[in-house]
Amino acid sequence: MKAKKILLVDDRINSLKVLTAILSDEGYEVLKAADGTEALKIFEAHEDIDVVLSDLKMPGMDGLELYHKMSNIRESPPFIIMTAYGTVKSAVEALKQGVTNYLIKPLDYEELSLVLNKAICEREMSRELSKLKKQVRSEYAFHNIIGVSRKMRDIFDMICTVGPTDASVMIYGETGTGKELLARALHIESRRKKAEMVCINSAALTENLLEAELFGHVKGAFTGAGEARKGRLELADSGTLFLDEIGHMSLRLQAKLLRFLQEKTFEPVGSTNSRQVDVRVIAATNFDLQEEIRKGHFLSDLLYRIEVIPIRVPALRHRREDIPLLVNHFVRHYAVQYEKTIDGVTPETMEILVRYNWPGNVRELKNCLARAVLLSKGPRLMPDELSEQIVSGSLSAANADKEIFAELPDKGITLRDMESELIRKTLEKCSGNKSLAAQCLGISRKTLYEKIERYGISM
Repeated sequence: MKAKKILLVDDRINSLKVLTAILSDEGYEVLKAADGTEALKIFEAHEDIDVVLSDLKMPGMDGLELYHKMSNIRESPPFIIMTAYGTVKSAVEALKQGVTNYLIKPLDYEELSLVLNKAICEREMSRELSKLKKQVRSEYAFHNIIGVSRKMRDIFDMICTVGPTDASVMIYGETGTGKELLARALHIESRRKKAEMVCINSAALTENLLEAELFGHVKGAFTGAGEARKGRLELADSGTLFLDEIGHMSLRLQAKLLRFLQEKTFEPVGSTNSRQVDVRVIAATNFDLQEEIRKGHFLSDLLYRIEVIPIRVPALRHRREDIPLLVNHFVRHYAVQYEKTIDGVTPETMEILVRYNWPGNVRELKNCLARAVLLSKGPRLMPDELSEQIVSGSLSAANADKEIFAELPDKGITLRDMESELIRKTLEKCSGNKSLAAQCLGISRKTLYEKIERYGISM
C-alpha cells in the first residue's frame, strides 16, 4: 500500500526533525516546511497530500493563515494544528473556520497517531462518498435531466445520436416537462456547444415584438426604435436558436421563419438588406401541430422543415418511476438553498407524490417540494407538509384506480377492451369534448381519433 503523505510545517527546526523521524517510523511519507511560504510551494507542487500538520504560531504566516491560503488554491486536505496550552482559545477559533483538529504541545505521540489516523480515514470516506455520488448522478442524470425510465433513456440515446448533427428538432411535451432542458442537452452534444444557445418564447411576446426580437430591427423601423438592434437569430450565429412554444407564432411570422430555414437569409424589421447566419434551430410546443395545421393555424411546410427529428417528452404521470429520483434531488437542492437539515421524505409522503397526476409535470413537482422544504419542521417531509391540493389529488387518483379494478369481471378483461372502455368513459365524463378527453388520457387528439376509429367507439 502506498504510504500516506503528510506535509509537516514548523518553524522550530528541532521539532521538525523529531516529528519527521517519528512520522517516518509510523510509515508516513513526510514533506517538511520551516514556514508558511515554503509550505504553500510544496502544497502547490504535490496534489496528493493526505494531511497537513502545522504549528499555529509561526513568524510571517501563522497556521490559520496558511490553512486559508491552501483552501484558496484547492480543497484543503485535513488540516491539524499544533499549539501551546496558552493559545487553546485560538485553536478553538481555528476549528470554527474549518480546521480539522488541534493538538496541544508538548505533543502526546499516541494522541498524534490517533488523530492522524482518524483524519486520514475520514478523508478517504469523504472521497469514496463523493465518488459514489458522482456515479449515482451519472447513472440517473443526463445534462441535468433526471430519469431512469425506459422512455427517458430512449430520449437520452436519441439526443446522443442527433445532437452532433445539424438536424432541426421539434420537441413535443406538456407544460413543465423540461423541453428547454432537452434543447440545451442537444446543444451541449452538438459541434456548436462552444457558441451560444439563444432562447425565445413565442407565447410571451406580441407578434410585432416577437418579430423584432427574432429578426432584429434597424434604426427608425418603428416608434421607439432609436437605434439598430440585432435579433436572436443573429445573436445565435454559429450556435443554436431555441424557439419555445412555436405553436403560438402567427402565420405571417411562420412564413418569414420558413423562408429563413429554406434560404438561410433574413431581413431585420425595416430593412431590405438580407443577412445570412449559420444557426441550428430547435423548437418546442405543447400543441398538437397536426391538429393546428388542420385548423389552418400552422404552416405544414414549416412543420416539415423543422420536424426533421421529433422528440416527444412524456408527462411525469407517464414515467412515475422517475418521481422518487426527482423528489430526492429537489429535496436536497432546496434543503441547501433554505439552509434546512432534511434527510428526505417519509414513505407515506413519497407514496402521495408518486400517486398524484402532476398536471404541471416536473415544474409543479419542483414548486411543491420548494414549498414543503421551506415550511418543514422535521428531518423528513411529512404528508401534512404537502399542499391540500396534492394530498386530495393523490387520494382521488387512488380511489379512481380502486373503482377501475373493482369493475373487472371475474374472468378478467383484455387490454384492448379495457382501453376501449376507458376512452368511452372519459369521453362521457368530458361530454364528448375530444380535446379535454385527450388531455385527461394524456394523449394527442390525433391519437385519440385513431383509437376511436380503431375501436369503433360511437360519439
